[in-house]
Amino acid sequence: MNRASAAETDWTDLDRELAAWAAAGRTATFWWRDDDAVGPSAALDRLLGLAAAEAVPLALAVIPAETGPALADTLREHPGRAVLQHGYTHWNHAPAGEKKAELGAHRTAAEVTATLSQGQDRLRVLFGAQFLPVLVPPWNRIDPALIPALPGLGFTGLSTYGGKAGATPGGLAVIDTHIDIIDWRNGRGFVGEAAALALAVRHLAARRRGETAPDAPIRDEPTGLLTHHLVHDQASWAFIAAFIARVAAHPAARWLDVFELFDPDRTAWAHTA
Repeated sequence: MNRASAAETDWTDLDRELAAWAAAGRTATFWWRDDDAVGPSAALDRLLGLAAAEAVPLALAVIPAETGPALADTLREHPGRAVLQHGYTHWNHAPAGEKKAELGAHRTAAEVTATLSQGQDRLRVLFGAQFLPVLVPPWNRIDPALIPALPGLGFTGLSTYGGKAGATPGGLAVIDTHIDIIDWRNGRGFVGEAAALALAVRHLAARRRGETAPDAPIRDEPTGLLTHHLVHDQASWAFIAAFIARVAAHPAARWLDVFELFDPDRTAWAHTA
């Protein structure tokens, strides 16, 4: 699929691509990450309800400095939901004119790693076994020089968007997202059904064909849906519901357990033991 055809992408294109996976005797794998969780809200209830309705695993990237016991209490009622670490404060430290970043090169490495350790400790205490030590950099940006330090801080995984993390040290599971449904540059509304489906179909097709691109190498990773429940409009909610249901119902597609994805020795229900 080329850029010119993206505006015409529809659900039949997704079905056709999944059919190609089936014809190849393969299963297209997916995962779902939602960013910026801090506490209970009507939007979070709606998100959790959609995931439960289709029995789809969900990872919540939680901001450590902004969250607390209220969110932990809510998620205890949803034991299969994983908590990932979304930076520490989600504050921008980049100067005016540069792209926003909390984990950029604008502070010393010691300052950044200290806050990350503090955030990890907080999430571990609040969420227990629902917490996975996976770092989700705010704005999906991280200074490459910081990445080698992550395993030493206790992180076992890193997740950005579309390959932005670049090269990573061995032992760190790097699993990105690829379908951002929000149009951040034009009012923060839904990016549109055709645009969202084009992102999905392109990534699936590239995986199936073993293709790579100079600016975003295709790793052997599941296709990731990226959502932000606090800013969804009605069109965003409608797309999420339709997308997760269509994938869940297709015989050649599977939503992956987030716990098992980042830690194969665990399952979504490990915390109940």
